[in-house]
Amino acid sequence: MTTDRSGEPPDQRDGDDGSPTHESRDTPDRERNRIPRTDGGGAGDRSTDGERSRERDPDDGRARDASIPTDRESPVGAPVIRGDESVAGPHAREAVQFDPDDPDSLEEAAETVRTFASDSGGDDHLFMLRGAAACAALVRAEGSYKAAAERAGSEVTVSFIRKWARVHDLPRSVRKQVAIGEIAPTAAKHIARVSGEARLLLAWAILDGDLTVREVRSVASAVNDGTSIERALADCDVALGELELRLPPETYRDLRRRASIDDVDPGRIVTDALREYLE
Repeated sequence: MTTDRSGEPPDQRDGDDGSPTHESRDTPDRERNRIPRTDGGGAGDRSTDGERSRERDPDDGRARDASIPTDRESPVGAPVIRGDESVAGPHAREAVQFDPDDPDSLEEAAETVRTFASDSGGDDHLFMLRGAAACAALVRAEGSYKAAAERAGSEVTVSFIRKWARVHDLPRSVRKQVAIGEIAPTAAKHIARVSGEARLLLAWAILDGDLTVREVRSVASAVNDGTSIERALADCDVALGELELRLPPETYRDLRRRASIDDVDPGRIVTDALREYLE
């Protein structure tokens, strides 16, 4: 679970370093003026909707299609997680869908973004996901981050819109962990800066490596600078792929017995079994 043990205030949502950007919405910047994708394209600089990560089997060298989504697949603004009772409980019935093609819905989205930017929702993770959805809906409707920020109001910066729209574009598996509090929304902003398979690996390393928000930010920056996700995590003393499991005694007994007879590491048996199960 990510925490703000780094000392990064959770309410400073503008800026990759956790501090407010104080940037003008009129700042000339090609990225800010580019028409973004918010249908799973990572808000303009992510892979296209429906793209699946491809990975190479480390043992036989064959490339195999992992068929794992690394971007959002559901419609922009849809309350997929916020409307899930298993996650949101009774609040699921109150989940709002922001329709980029509905003027009334966009007015509500703009008001939600203004409220979100003022931090009136505190540390409510579901409120943050709602704010992210509103940001994404405005971007889709207006065609650019800059226009979306202008629609939301003068107190909302382009940087704020861009970062939270990208959070909305994260795959469902990651957004769910944000909703239940296992991944801090401030950490999710940095996960969203990374594309492809590294995005998922960083998210799961947060769960298994207890990374702070500051460490997540550092890893994301390193990956975007060309460092492998494995190396970037190792620099934070996190071993990629290391997961602690608790097995029933009889399963543990049989696993150890089979590993001894076959003269292999137990992890090899678990890996083979999971690959078959997950295919």
